[in-house]
Amino acid sequence: MLIAVAPLTTWFSASAAHCKLDGARGCYYFGLASHDKLRPMEAKFGDRLIEKRSIDYVPIAERHGKVWHLWPVWFSGDAHLATVATGVVGIALGGNLVWMAIAVVFGAAFGTFFMAFHSTQGPQLGLPQMIQSRPQFGYVGALLVWGVALIAYIGFNAFNQILAAQTVHDLYGADPTATILVFALLAVSLAVVGYDLIHLAQRFIAYVLIAALLVFTVAVLLKAHLPPEQTNLGDFRSVPFLAQFFAAASYQIAWSIYVSDYSRYLPRDVGVSASFWWTFLGGFVGGAWTMLVGTLAAALFPTLEVATALRTAADLVMPGFGKPLLLCSLLGLLTITSLNCYGASLTLLSVADSLKPGRPTLAKRVVTLLVATVVASGIALASSQNFVEKFGEFLAVLLYLFTPWTAINLVDFYVVRKGHYSVREIFNAHGMYGRWSWRGLVAYGVGFLVMIPFFSTEHYKGPVARALGGADIAMLVGLPVAALVYLWACRSLDLEADKAQAFAADIGLDPDAA
Repeated sequence: MLIAVAPLTTWFSASAAHCKLDGARGCYYFGLASHDKLRPMEAKFGDRLIEKRSIDYVPIAERHGKVWHLWPVWFSGDAHLATVATGVVGIALGGNLVWMAIAVVFGAAFGTFFMAFHSTQGPQLGLPQMIQSRPQFGYVGALLVWGVALIAYIGFNAFNQILAAQTVHDLYGADPTATILVFALLAVSLAVVGYDLIHLAQRFIAYVLIAALLVFTVAVLLKAHLPPEQTNLGDFRSVPFLAQFFAAASYQIAWSIYVSDYSRYLPRDVGVSASFWWTFLGGFVGGAWTMLVGTLAAALFPTLEVATALRTAADLVMPGFGKPLLLCSLLGLLTITSLNCYGASLTLLSVADSLKPGRPTLAKRVVTLLVATVVASGIALASSQNFVEKFGEFLAVLLYLFTPWTAINLVDFYVVRKGHYSVREIFNAHGMYGRWSWRGLVAYGVGFLVMIPFFSTEHYKGPVARALGGADIAMLVGLPVAALVYLWACRSLDLEADKAQAFAADIGLDPDAA
């Protein structure tokens, strides 16, 4: 029987060493020379358990899964307590329920639009998301976005572990330190097993969360009594509305840094449209629905902390349902923490490959998973309440840093190179994409700089943000500017020669590819 996760030796040429170095150019091909054959083999039971691949190319013969599997990955990835907290932003600033709900829906749709386009890159290239930044930024230049991605992964996980510890302590009085450690162990264990188990777990949890959210939503519609001011369409306030819109949009765009990690094993012929819409469906419905739960809970109990407000709201409309609802949301928090571990591992391996090219192995993947988990857990254990309160703002700054990247990456893939990349050259330290690509770096720098006047954080408000009463619309500026500057920079790029060179470099890469 052919299976998706085959022994490591099946993924490299039997006629050469596993990691072949081209001495003339210093290029590690990971066994993908022109005469190599990529073929699946019969695997022993133990080989099926743990994913062996990491940042390397997934051959067509090993592709598997169905495109609809993408929706539960991102539905469950969004349906948890951290997402609930995102829906509280506008209410906390004085907005009412009806306008904040509209802001959540449109903001989540806006952010998920970009996220879903990144997802379609996985089946086309068979590579993780972050390694795909090399054609835009260069073999070494891509370290810029990878460094920010690592901080985001580890930071989000530290926050998730603290949130889980607080929730379990409130529910059962459990020791926070023990909860953080157990939570981290469960999350990293899922990430070690890898891609297939993550997909399976997300599908199971999606159905549990849908049932819990449906029960809560129906109960609220039947029993909740909201103050009239919460449903007054005449009470529109621009600052809370814009803050909630961009909070929802930024939150969804944050998934862009690893969304194609979970689509790269899909068959290439699933198509761009199908992978886009299944990702959009899961991410938008899971994100918007869960944020709306937070918006509603905050409107009902504006003075309570997020988890307490959610539990109180659930108990109000259905006595005793608060605890089960929080436990269900903890399942989603656990799996998204695992996804963050997985993404951090792939990014660490990409960083290591840029500094010293080498063969990706299972041992390296496990080590990088453990490093990311230990660092995140250490931050969670050492954090103070002040850290928890301020860290959300720090993560918002990270989202500013990702805005130019998402514009550049998508424009390059869909407009400039139109998906024509060389897998071999992406792993070539001195290849066609260069070590530093000025086009991507300049566009990123300009896109970031023009956003600064629009920044709105507790410690810094740009002049435009102050004029808008504190409203943050930086993303709306950074996205188009970075995209336009990158398009301008690419006018000097000989696209036909680039396409021909990429095609020639990958001849024989994958005998099963069309």
